[in-house]
Amino acid sequence: MAVTARDPAGRPTGRRRYEFNKLQKRLRRQVGQAIADYGMIQDGDKVMVCVSGGKDSFTLLEILLGLQKTAPVSFELAAVNLDQKQPGFPRHVLPRYFKRRGIPFHVIERDTYSVVKEIIPEGKTTCSLCSRLRRGVLYGFAEQHGFSKIALGHHRDDILETFFLNLFHAGRLKAMPPKLLSDDKKHIVIRPLAYCREEDIARYAEQMDFPIIPCNLCGSQDNLQRQAMKAMLQAWEKRHPGRTETIFRALGNVSPSQLADGDLFDFVNLESLRTG
Repeated sequence: MAVTARDPAGRPTGRRRYEFNKLQKRLRRQVGQAIADYGMIQDGDKVMVCVSGGKDSFTLLEILLGLQKTAPVSFELAAVNLDQKQPGFPRHVLPRYFKRRGIPFHVIERDTYSVVKEIIPEGKTTCSLCSRLRRGVLYGFAEQHGFSKIALGHHRDDILETFFLNLFHAGRLKAMPPKLLSDDKKHIVIRPLAYCREEDIARYAEQMDFPIIPCNLCGSQDNLQRQAMKAMLQAWEKRHPGRTETIFRALGNVSPSQLADGDLFDFVNLESLRTG
């Protein structure tokens, strides 16, 4: 949806403002609900919002800035971007945006691009290694600067796609949790967009006219398995509206005794519970 008239914060004005307000209220409500349901942000938290320059992280930052003004708890926000030294990366775009909006920010410069290109053969998927390297840098920065929470821009569709990737290709019932304790027990990662649809985020980012920066590390390379999961979910939703929402609710409504994981439920000693 093309919008030209905007206010100083980048929001559309005029006749499309009503639709925009509805969309923004829905995203704010969903983010606020996710934060409340999982205790993502507490009073006094210092939240590091990881901003890559994509639609999801821009939306995450904007919604959190809005909620910060009305939240019942007081917390700090700062945007953090990792400059991975990709050729042609427009280094000026994010700092200019942050300064114009008056948003506290940090830019970390780390050449993970060269590491990925050296290790991963040409034509192979780089996303996994790139993600691990990026995560390590961000964790280290959060620890050095006293951030108590690390906010990532993964949304509901990312979580569902990850669930089916693990189900079909790894034989595991595993997704992306809305809130995560890192393996070294030092960091809390939160995903406040966990209840938000990618479709809504894309519309919001378009109407806000964010200065989107595409990821050029892998050029036009697609993560084919994830794209297949996305296409599958979209097809299901088209044929059966509401199906993806039902599947997502199931991730938070698990009955271990009705599955088969002996580590989650004591099937071996079930007889001891029998009363009849």
